This record gives sequence, structure tokens and C-alpha cells, in this order.
Amino acid sequence: MGIYEDRILPRLVDLCCGSKAMNGERKRVCAGLHGRVVEIGFGSGRNVPFYPEQVKSVSAVEPADLGWRMAAGRLAAATVPVERAGLDGQALPFEDDSFDSALSTWTLCTIPDVGAALAEVRRVLVPGGTFHFVEHGLAPDPGVRKWQHRLNPIQQTVAGGCHLNRDIPGLIEAAGFEIRDIDRYYQQGPKPYVAFSLGVAVA
Repeated sequence: MGIYEDRILPRLVDLCCGSKAMNGERKRVCAGLHGRVVEIGFGSGRNVPFYPEQVKSVSAVEPADLGWRMAAGRLAAATVPVERAGLDGQALPFEDDSFDSALSTWTLCTIPDVGAALAEVRRVLVPGGTFHFVEHGLAPDPGVRKWQHRLNPIQQTVAGGCHLNRDIPGLIEAAGFEIRDIDRYYQQGPKPYVAFSLGVAVA
């Protein structure tokens, strides 16, 4: 990775996704996680304080060394063992049926081959395992979608490949998951950037 992607972008992502306003989403999406958990896009560990007591271990997939270093304080305070166990969500280094739950928070927008990543998540989950997600993506309203398509090239350039207009629920279902629960809404802010999908899907 270049200097921007390696040293600057992780801090920008942490700044944008690390506000207290996001803690409500983190608490909601982590509810129900249990057993062995794989988290793709671990970042700086902002979800660590919200892991429920039913979680036994977390395997964190995070490509940015800086993000992992920024997580040090949260890792030290973690009540469950967390290990950095992978760098690429598109090729998870785990055997089939290794995890009870999976977690993704504002990650699927950026992974280049998101279909491959979702297929990998489904592969490493036990049958009936749960995939918990909160993501921004394609808005439900045509007018907002129009702006997302216009702004997407700029967003990808300045935000490390982040897409504004990915159909997150559609992508999850296309990977073979069954969405059991989903809440689609706008968070506070400019609508093209804050069309959220928060839910749970079953492998």
C-alpha cells in the first residue's frame, strides 16, 4: 500500500466511523454475537467494547497495520481473546465451518471483490451461523441514488475505494445468505453518505 492508504486513510476511516454517534449502531449490530466470531474490517477495534459476553473468541481480519496499532488500548481492555488472524476478507485463512458468528461494520463498501468476501464469510460460518452487519450503501430513494452514482467516482478516489452505491442487502442475499432481520434508514448527515443497512443474515 502507498503512504496515503497505509498511514493516512486508516486515521480518516477511524475519524469518520469512530464518533460516539456510531456507538448505537455498534451496540445493536453486536447484539446476538456468540461463540467463535470472525470480524472482517476490524479497523481500530471500535467494536471491542460492544462484544456480548456470549462471545468466546474473535478472529480479526484487518489489512492495515496502523489500524491494528490504534486498537492496542481497546485490545488491552477486551474481555474476550482477540487475535489478528487475517489480512484479506476476500481470502480468509480459515477452514470451513470455523465460526458461529461473523461481523462487518462499514467494510463491505470498500472490499474490491465484495462477492468473494461474502462467499468466504459464508464458507467459514457453521450452517445456521449468523452474519451481523451494518453498512452504508445504495439508498432506497431514487433521488438520493442519483447523487450516489454521481459522487461515487470521487468517493472511491478519496476514501480508498469506498463505494456509495453498493446494494448491500442484495449482495448478501446473492452470496447465499438469508436475511432474517434488517433495518434500512438514514443516519444523520448528507443522505448519499448515510443510507444504512443494519441486520442479521443466516448462512
